[in-house]
Amino acid sequence: MSDWRGDLRKMRVELTDTVRYTLFPEQTPLCLNDYLGQRLTLSFTGVIRCVECERATNKSFNQGYCYPCFRKLAACDTCIMSPEKCHLAEGTCREPDWAETHCQVPHIVYLSNTSSVKVGITRATQIPTRWIDQGATQAKPVARVQTRYYSGLLEVLFAREVGDRTAWQTMLKGNGEPQDLESIRQRVVSQCQSGIADLALQFGAGAFELMEDAPETTINYPVLSWPEKVKALNFDKAPLVEGTLMGIKGQYLMLDTGVLNIRKFGGYEVEIKVAT
Repeated sequence: MSDWRGDLRKMRVELTDTVRYTLFPEQTPLCLNDYLGQRLTLSFTGVIRCVECERATNKSFNQGYCYPCFRKLAACDTCIMSPEKCHLAEGTCREPDWAETHCQVPHIVYLSNTSSVKVGITRATQIPTRWIDQGATQAKPVARVQTRYYSGLLEVLFAREVGDRTAWQTMLKGNGEPQDLESIRQRVVSQCQSGIADLALQFGAGAFELMEDAPETTINYPVLSWPEKVKALNFDKAPLVEGTLMGIKGQYLMLDTGVLNIRKFGGYEVEIKVAT
């Protein structure tokens, strides 16, 4: 029996032939790929520490923040989920300095195949991590833009053609059919041509750079078998989670007893035992 104990954070990912997942990388790393097919016991100790300030909190907000941090941090503002609503220019951003390093930097607008083809955005430095965290099996950049705000405007435009949501239950039931992302990219760009021109006229041609020759990335996940039904496991309802690890995709552990969204429980202190 091997033991690990620590506060949960989003699993560290590495894109190789098959994605490698690691918990507690800054402590005693637990490479979960090595334990596929083995029984895991994850015990929530009842302690939750804010992922930002590390103070103890009775309740977690927005995947791991205490309430004061949730209220004050720009990373928890609504514009993070809806970047087209960025209000930095209006002078009402919670943390202008943070925005300069996280939002006022190049972003990529991309197409990915998760539960279906969707459009998404990410900082240029977060490729391919963002794609893996979403459970994408294919991804292809479409445009490079100067800021997060601009990427949000372009995402809204493209979403009218392909959507911008992932059906997580469907994503966890298996890999979708391979898609011709290049053909879809060409169609979306063509159909949005007038909207792209309007944005370029408003913000300047240099704000949006369409990427016609960007390579496509294919992503394989460590999965022994897919669940027929997706049952979400929840530490708040049952502090003891047990089961055989059948696979990992996105930020989900797929056990034979259900699926656990590791990112949802950021800051939760857990003890993990692996039967060997």
